[in-house]
Order: sequence, then C-alpha cells, then structure tokens
Amino acid sequence: MNHSPKRMQWYALAIIVFLADQAAKSYIDAATPLGWSHEVTSFFNLVHVLNPGAAFSFLAGAGGWQRWFFLAIAVAVSAWLVLQLYSPLRKLEGLSYSLILGGALGNAFDRAVRGQVIDYLDFHLRGWHWPAFNIADMAIVGGAIALLVVSLMNGDGPIAAKEPR
Repeated sequence: MNHSPKRMQWYALAIIVFLADQAAKSYIDAATPLGWSHEVTSFFNLVHVLNPGAAFSFLAGAGGWQRWFFLAIAVAVSAWLVLQLYSPLRKLEGLSYSLILGGALGNAFDRAVRGQVIDYLDFHLRGWHWPAFNIADMAIVGGAIALLVVSLMNGDGPIAAKEPR
C-alpha cells in the first residue's frame, strides 16, 4: 500500500486527536471522582460526568442497547473516513475527515472500554447551560463545520429550487 506523505498527515492528525482525547479522559477519570466539578471561571467548569448517550445525552436513558448502537455507528463511520482519507483530498477536506475520525475513534474507544463517554468541559452563562463535552466532541464538531465550509465553497450546498418553465 503506497501512502503519500500528504495522506499520512491526515492519519497522523486523527491519531493525535484520539491520543489527546484519551489522555484528557484518562486524567479526569484517574484524578477526580465521578460527579466532581471545579469552577474555573464564572462560565466554565471542569467536571467528571459519564454520558451513555450521544450528543446532548440523546438516548442516555435507553437501557444499555444504545452503547452498542453508537459504537457500531462510530466504527462504520471511522472505516468510511479511513477510506476517504486514502483518496486525493483538498486540505480542508482532509482536515475535516481527520478531525471527525479522531473524535469518532475517541468516543468509540470510551464506549467499547468504559461503556460510556467521559465528558469534562462544562460551559454555562446566565442560566443557559451547555451539556458537558470533551476533545473528541470538539474535533467532530470542528470537522463537521469544516465539511460545511467545503460544501459551501464548492457550490455543493443545498440544491436551489428549480426555476418555473
């Protein structure tokens, strides 16, 4: 298999995201008790919470089957992203796919090994509270935003309404 240096940089970035995510989660898990919270600023706390669901705790109380469902999705998406990264890509596409891949692998690892995803970044402001998240989540969102930008730059955005005849 012939991997060009450009392709390898995208795989390397995905691995860096995965390792950074797992290092932070492992530290939080080892250094703090579950439920711990530490106020850093008036709008940001470090916390130690578990999320058995997906984004915004979607399906968190579904009884356990969601662990395997979200793990299967993450593995399938990761396999697809690995293949996409093997194709010739523009920089922003490669960046977006590698960020999503690293984040998907980070949360998939949590589901496979811990049964739930460790979240530790908690933002709140004036009564509004964002659900806690982690580095993997930030990478996935950042990659998705980059894909949206790529789509808009290519004119591959929403299909325009057909003109009347």
